[in-house]
Amino acid sequence: MKNFVFISPNFPTNYWMFCRHLKDNGLNVLGIGDQPYDELDPNLKNSLNEYYKVSSLENSEEVYRAVAFFIFKYGRIDWLESNNEYWLERDAKLRTDFNITSGFQTADIPRIKYKSKMKEYYQKAGIATARYHLVDNIENCLAFAKEVGYPIVAKPDNGVGASHTFKLKNDEDMYNFFNEKWSDTLYIMEEFINGEIISYDAVIDSKGEPLFETGNVTPFSLMDVVNESGNSIYFIQKELPEDTRQAGRATVKSFNVKSRFVHFEFFRLLSDHEGLGKKGDVMALEVNMRPSGGFTPDMINFAHSTDVYKIWADMIAFDHSTMPVGEHAFCAYAGRRDGKNFVLSHDDIMAKYGYCMKMVGRIPEALSGAMANQMYMATFATREEMDQFYKAVLECR
Repeated sequence: MKNFVFISPNFPTNYWMFCRHLKDNGLNVLGIGDQPYDELDPNLKNSLNEYYKVSSLENSEEVYRAVAFFIFKYGRIDWLESNNEYWLERDAKLRTDFNITSGFQTADIPRIKYKSKMKEYYQKAGIATARYHLVDNIENCLAFAKEVGYPIVAKPDNGVGASHTFKLKNDEDMYNFFNEKWSDTLYIMEEFINGEIISYDAVIDSKGEPLFETGNVTPFSLMDVVNESGNSIYFIQKELPEDTRQAGRATVKSFNVKSRFVHFEFFRLLSDHEGLGKKGDVMALEVNMRPSGGFTPDMINFAHSTDVYKIWADMIAFDHSTMPVGEHAFCAYAGRRDGKNFVLSHDDIMAKYGYCMKMVGRIPEALSGAMANQMYMATFATREEMDQFYKAVLECR
């Protein structure tokens, strides 16, 4: 029996479904987390063979001891994953320390976590990238701004989501950024790209071939959602455009991705951009070597009448999957921010869209920055129907 260590299986709360399918596929599923066992979701409890509680997942020594304990009790660990951006470096270090060869090692981290390092591999894939500058001193950053023009986006070179991201519109913003940025963090500055964020989401087998592919679209910038405390919208595409598919597959090859669930982000240009491409072209943003965040795996399931939790677990256990993919639809996510005066109440929304609603609920505080506070997830056969849904649900007085 293969041993699988799942780091933080309780968060996000839907990740118990990864564990369930691993266990159903015959793996010995061993969880490490900091939530007391008695407080775990019963579904998660039933999906784990054993759970090791640490006082904090931030405590590297405790997590190391937990893995060592599982090795002592069950033997060699075949897989170790969190499927969580925040723990990717920890995952890689544990694999390296314990000679677990089924995933990224410590030496792989720079190219998959640092935005500046990603650019080389995107370029090897033939995909254009924005010009950039690693933040050093104010004089050099002002020179970069003069070269590419404002606005400029500044963010941690190794960051999660849109956390601590700045959109600089003039020299005054540049000086304010230097006063507000974290002193112990390396930042990257990039020229602003007038583009819609699109993604390539896929489960990749051990040969680097996709077992399943889809993609999502964020009609307006996640950075603006976080920084301006706005509402949140994005949707799973009914059909993955061919240029996105080709860009995603080229990126998989360039980064040498194997045996992973991935979420690669691109821009689709909304206007011609000199040196980068024409309106409608696809260009690089960043790679994420894990599933798209929050409840996106559920959205993918709703959009394609399938189960990507199982497809991923089948990839781990068998390196292939027979999970069927059924009828396709758009799956829309609408996140409403608390404190706004919306036209429709919750009851109004359910009365109008209950027939196509797939999931409704509060967003955990840890995810609310990007996903807002109250979510509505629904499927639609056409883009027009989905656009009407967004207008109705997010309209304010």
